[in-house]
Amino acid sequence: MTLDATSDAYFRSALARCENLPAVRTGVVHPVSANVLAAVAEAAAEKLIDPVLIGPRARIAAAAEEAGVDIAPWELVDAEHSHDAAEKAATAAAAGRLDALMKGSLHTDELLGAVVRPAAGLRTERRISHAFVMHIGSYPKPFIITDAAINIAPDLAAKADIVQNAANLWRVAVGGEDDLPKVAALAAVETVNPKMPATLDAAALSKMAERGQIAGALVDGPLAFDNAISLAAAREKGIVSPVAGEADILLVPDLEAGNMLAKQLSFLGGADSAGIVLGARVPIILTSRADNLRARLLSCALAVALAEARRAGRLK
Repeated sequence: MTLDATSDAYFRSALARCENLPAVRTGVVHPVSANVLAAVAEAAAEKLIDPVLIGPRARIAAAAEEAGVDIAPWELVDAEHSHDAAEKAATAAAAGRLDALMKGSLHTDELLGAVVRPAAGLRTERRISHAFVMHIGSYPKPFIITDAAINIAPDLAAKADIVQNAANLWRVAVGGEDDLPKVAALAAVETVNPKMPATLDAAALSKMAERGQIAGALVDGPLAFDNAISLAAAREKGIVSPVAGEADILLVPDLEAGNMLAKQLSFLGGADSAGIVLGARVPIILTSRADNLRARLLSCALAVALAEARRAGRLK
């Protein structure tokens, strides 16, 4: 891996947080492509995960041969097809035999469909959501973009859960246990406009955090993107806010906005990113086929921190 100094420092520090934590027993769902198994091997070598391969035995073996990966040390659970693999993985996680899940070569909705089934037993009281943990050299600290992969057009109640999930992630895997993450509820403008629902939701979320309906986070909005990440831009517009210019979490108004923002930062800005699904009883490592090895390892590191926090009773 070729990294610049800033990226290398962040990458190494993220993995260093996991050095004294046990590898997470992770169900890798339908890993039938060489690139997935290569990433699994790297994560196992870094002692981030203890893989359990769940999928068609013959196809997994063929992919392992193509990747040059020895899968003999890992448990393999045979499954007829991707849907069967997802069902078996969800069942094993609910029974406590797996501490995390990882998406292999199947569609995201197929994996999550098995997870969210009431009979699976993996749902919690909160809505399931996705978070990208991002790092880019032009911003002084890592930050979260949420939700850019699961909730298409979340309403106010869903956004409250999305913020709570992200705040919990921040405290156990990005910032610190005693940190109060600063959440910017994004919109196109920084004033409340009844014709722009995102501004109304942002204002309501700010008040909900003040009243304790969202715990462990400082929420302010609406804030436009420039005001959320640039103190100079906020001052220029006369915005007085404890979040403006210092956001740790960017709550986007909908999936399309979040997805475009995250991918722009990654592909044009060279940002590091890690993707994780929150709100289930186990963390779900969700990566794209376009993700590089660094992104996959960073995503595994998030799962390690979340699984350890849950084991220790620091995460519900």
